[in-house]
Amino acid sequence: MIAKLNSDNQVVGAKQVKRALNTLDVELVYIAKDAEKKVTEEIIEFCNEKQIPIFLVETMKILGNACGININAAVAALIRQ
Repeated sequence: MIAKLNSDNQVVGAKQVKRALNTLDVELVYIAKDAEKKVTEEIIEFCNEKQIPIFLVETMKILGNACGININAAVAALIRQ
């Protein structure tokens, strides 16, 4: 189970996570296991290159709920404060 993420230090969605990986100090990336591979492949590769930990979440619904949004989320990132 994943705890509720703090909206002050999170970004949600593939586009926003990719941008954060390039410009911010990302501490951890969450990826839903049921997300489409074409959405997550590039993010996983980047995290592996930069040695950013990846936490796998069972479903996009669970990740969306943890992010405090009412829609499914394929990826989210925790930004170091």
